[in-house]
Amino acid sequence: SDAICNFVICNDSSLRSQPIIFNPDFFVEKLRHEKPEVFTELVVSNITRLIDLPGAELAQLMGEEDPKLPGANSTASGFFRSLMSLKRKEKGVVFGSPLTEEGIAQVSQLIEYLHKNLRAEGLFRVPGNSIRQQILKDALNSGTDIDLDSGEFHSNDVATLLKMFLGELPEPLLTHKHFHAHLKIADLTLFDEKGNKTSTPDKERQIEALQLLFLILPAPNRSLLKLLLDLLYQTAKKQDKNKMSAHNLALMFAPHILWPRNVTANDLQENITKLNNGVTFMIKHSQKLFKAPVYIRECARLHYLGSRAHTSKDDLDLLTSSGSKELQPLKSQKRSRLDSCHQEETQQRTEEALKELFQHVHNMPDSAKKKKLIRQFNKHPSALTPGSDMPTSPAPRRTRSRSFSGLIKRKVLGTPVILERKSRDTTPEPVRVSKENVQLLQKCGSPAHMSQAKLKSLESQKEGSCRRVRARLLSKDSSSL
Repeated sequence: SDAICNFVICNDSSLRSQPIIFNPDFFVEKLRHEKPEVFTELVVSNITRLIDLPGAELAQLMGEEDPKLPGANSTASGFFRSLMSLKRKEKGVVFGSPLTEEGIAQVSQLIEYLHKNLRAEGLFRVPGNSIRQQILKDALNSGTDIDLDSGEFHSNDVATLLKMFLGELPEPLLTHKHFHAHLKIADLTLFDEKGNKTSTPDKERQIEALQLLFLILPAPNRSLLKLLLDLLYQTAKKQDKNKMSAHNLALMFAPHILWPRNVTANDLQENITKLNNGVTFMIKHSQKLFKAPVYIRECARLHYLGSRAHTSKDDLDLLTSSGSKELQPLKSQKRSRLDSCHQEETQQRTEEALKELFQHVHNMPDSAKKKKLIRQFNKHPSALTPGSDMPTSPAPRRTRSRSFSGLIKRKVLGTPVILERKSRDTTPEPVRVSKENVQLLQKCGSPAHMSQAKLKSLESQKEGSCRRVRARLLSKDSSSL
């Protein structure tokens, strides 16, 4: 579902004047789903530019080797690890099973409910009622439609059940193979003037590294992670009511989404502080972490728009600094052609994406989320139907014809003269206005309101006076002869 852009074709005439929203990550998602190997190589090469990953950890990140996790060979806490693994053996349709779209659809009901009840004090810290939690858990596993707004369940019941779902996943939400990369991201700090590392975190590099790392998460993990971090971000914003800051929330969720499975606090030792601070950082900056970096967007766009030779950043700087004037006309023509082609491709991909969305919804397993989506489609069948008429762009304005006589009149009078035209397709006959008629025009009124007929009459009067003067001169010449 990540590959589908957020496009909606609407038949409402009142909304047709609104600008079309284009997903800037469209080509990124397209490249990830159509060519995952190329996409992974592009992202991982930029991750290794930011953090130092040895060969073994890089192979684990790429999925070429099994991740080596802390405490895997230790026998000191084997009893506790075996006890936790026994708890996870009781698998249900949603709880205890690998993350699926059905599981996300069911758990999203809990997240939506908690968004409406963020003011409860001690949310995610105060446990709920175990009996109500078991009733809600069985309902989610069976896929029945749940009305959480009925008042039967408390917000602490729902919050505790959400943590329970995350804790019973076979592996953490951020996956085992990304564990060492998160530890290295927590160590990214600024450098002083002499090039030595300081204790100040480099927030910009940490955000960029997390953006890249989230791009290569499995699609279900990335979708649920975004929903979860958005919820925790909104919860921390209301910490004056619920007494739950970003750090307090990180202490509650780090063992469920980042800690490796079947480990204890003794296995992690000095890494616990890094992991907790890392989750705190994710909550505070969650609104920036799910956007692809600009250079990844550009590489993905160039991959699909026909530029086979990917231009590096340094090459782009050299091209812009050269500033050759000969390239400007070619750039403008190429840009106009690309814009027109881009609009056609965007509309075509929108239609295809909507068809895939409808097919995807119908193929979803039976769940409360699927029933809700189908009800929405039935309520608005015309507004969400692919192939609907797109808003037509207004016809381009026809440029006004500028006659030679109009230029003379503007030059002489200094103000534009509006002429009455019989039709828009026919251009008026040129009218000659000499300097001698300027005084006559000023006496007759404003030249802006003077008609063409009056101008022609003035010209005819002038020609008549010229004929009379010419006749007198001829008569005088003939009499003298």
